[in-house]
Amino acid sequence: MSLVGSIMALNKLSARWPLDRVLVLLVNRREINMNQSKDSQVDAFETGLQTNSAPVEALSFDTLITNAKVFNNGEAAVIEDVAIAGGRIVARGQNLDQASAANVIDAKGLWLMPGLFDIHTHYDLELEVAPGLPESTRHGTTSVVIANCSLGLAFGNQRDGTNDPIVSCYARVENIPKSVLRSCADNCTWDNPKDYLDHLDTLKLGPNVAVLFPHSMLRIDTMGFDASVSRDPTAAEIETMKGTLRDALKQGYVGFSTDALPFHYLAAQPHCDKTIPTQFAKYGEIKQLAQVVREAGAVWQATPPKDSVIGTLKTFLLTSGRLYGKPLKTTVVAALDIANNWRISGLAKRLATILNSRLIQGDFHMQALGAPFKVWSDGAVTPLAEEIPELRRLNETDLEDRAERLGILNDPDYVKAFKAMWMKGKQGWSLARLKRKANLEDYAFNRTLADMDVVRCPQQSWQGMTFQALFERILGFKTGALKETISQQERDLLEADFLWIADEGDFMLQMLRSFDNDLSWSTVTANRDMKTVRELLMHPNLLPGFNDSGAHLTNMAFYDVNLRSLQLAAQGGDADVSYMVKRLTKDPADVFGVEGGTIDLGDVADLILIDPIKLAEYDGESKVERVYREEFSHEQLVNRSDDVVSLVMIGGHKAWENNAFADDLGKTTMGRLLRSVIADK
Repeated sequence: MSLVGSIMALNKLSARWPLDRVLVLLVNRREINMNQSKDSQVDAFETGLQTNSAPVEALSFDTLITNAKVFNNGEAAVIEDVAIAGGRIVARGQNLDQASAANVIDAKGLWLMPGLFDIHTHYDLELEVAPGLPESTRHGTTSVVIANCSLGLAFGNQRDGTNDPIVSCYARVENIPKSVLRSCADNCTWDNPKDYLDHLDTLKLGPNVAVLFPHSMLRIDTMGFDASVSRDPTAAEIETMKGTLRDALKQGYVGFSTDALPFHYLAAQPHCDKTIPTQFAKYGEIKQLAQVVREAGAVWQATPPKDSVIGTLKTFLLTSGRLYGKPLKTTVVAALDIANNWRISGLAKRLATILNSRLIQGDFHMQALGAPFKVWSDGAVTPLAEEIPELRRLNETDLEDRAERLGILNDPDYVKAFKAMWMKGKQGWSLARLKRKANLEDYAFNRTLADMDVVRCPQQSWQGMTFQALFERILGFKTGALKETISQQERDLLEADFLWIADEGDFMLQMLRSFDNDLSWSTVTANRDMKTVRELLMHPNLLPGFNDSGAHLTNMAFYDVNLRSLQLAAQGGDADVSYMVKRLTKDPADVFGVEGGTIDLGDVADLILIDPIKLAEYDGESKVERVYREEFSHEQLVNRSDDVVSLVMIGGHKAWENNAFADDLGKTTMGRLLRSVIADK
């Protein structure tokens, strides 16, 4: 009997018995275990209907949500009640029996939808110290994908007596303190991919977790750390990697992650001048490993070789079903409207359209960020700085080593190189000047002083000013043109440190010398035009995501971006909201090959309530805070969308309600490990 037939039978039965009584056949906790698959539960439901046996007891709902506007799987929104029992959706309809519910929530005026997916996170480490993932949970995220960009914990700490891969790979890429990373590595009790999944099964998860298989760590496991960043693998090593990857996908890993962005460098000597292991893989290696992913029906998460259009096209043609017999599901970071290169967003859309065309027959999804790409820098410490050799040299030092950075900043040869970099394209006439004028610069890093805002500075009167305003202020003081009265503290600072400056390069050098990473500043590197951002989000070949949750502790804050994507979609009314809900729930579940993303009968109760009025009023750019996280012994940038999300339910457990976390978040298992649906095939 089909599910449709079952529903028809249900309608017939409901003429004789109340709907809530009929549905006991589906959710009787003595008969249906929480761990059963959705398919097996539907089968049980259908069997019960076929017998026409009368229910023997009235159903008791754990929670009944009434009068909500329900968005689910792209369907038209409908006002109805939703009942939860035993951690699952057990009834949907109008006027369900409130007397049967232990807890009733009146959701009149609110949106009810499946919990949101965050498809690009680096929560691998945070899960070990804060498995409730509170900074995502509060914004309605109920499922996260980890081990992106080739980094993860699939093989444990991978220490070899000399190298500490977790520390070296994560410290600069994700801007996480080395002390936190060492502690995490110390506590790794597993050394193989299967045991890691088993370990995740034991954690008191808040959101559900899907795991990619990380290429950098696979290379280290197969070749050794030093070899993974110094030579090509042998044919035998390639075969070993393919076998390990094949086994991992069978065990439940949802796909394979690689990386080619020029920002990701190792953090331990003698390898500080080298990128992470995955970036040493040549096309032939990627092609062979991608074929394993294709054969398994899993997903490949990748980043483009940024500076090579031909390399990008060649690499991502691996998605082609026409060339390789079967499409390879591919998700790529990222589709952004970059401020100093206007071509990028258009190229992203065109690339996705071409690769998914009938000619190519690909399955290609670029990830789009539904918010301004605002990046904070602590002095020179910021992920985009790694792209520029002069800034990268400062990032090679330990965060705590101010003396070494000051020595570099005072080195005459370095000063010359730094000034040449900073002033490139800003004066005279040259190709660099023309490219800057045309917004076609090579760097994603933004060197425009007017776009750089001081967030935190020991000279507190400078907070809130742009670097351009400060530069002009200093020149005005130097020449006597500054007419306003300044404090003695500022005067002393200017006379001691800044009277020598002559141009922007001098100014930036001295700002870094004077304040180091006590100076925090922000700039919007991409996605300034929200109309363009909305177009990217709504494009059918792109996938909302690229939130980078759990990474870059004081450099990025995108935990709320799924909400901001819904906010932009809502400009087009309910139909666009419904579309975006599907893009944030069912579509990523399908791309990553896991169960979830809907709130149909029998589904696990991962759902959220959103106040549409508060969502429309929400200003994400003003809701970024810097808080101290005990889990990291470090500050972190976070978002606060209080009042927007009224309820977050994971596996039927309330994780967030009325602007407060549940007392047992991170202490009781709510979410689950989302193993790939192909794992048992």
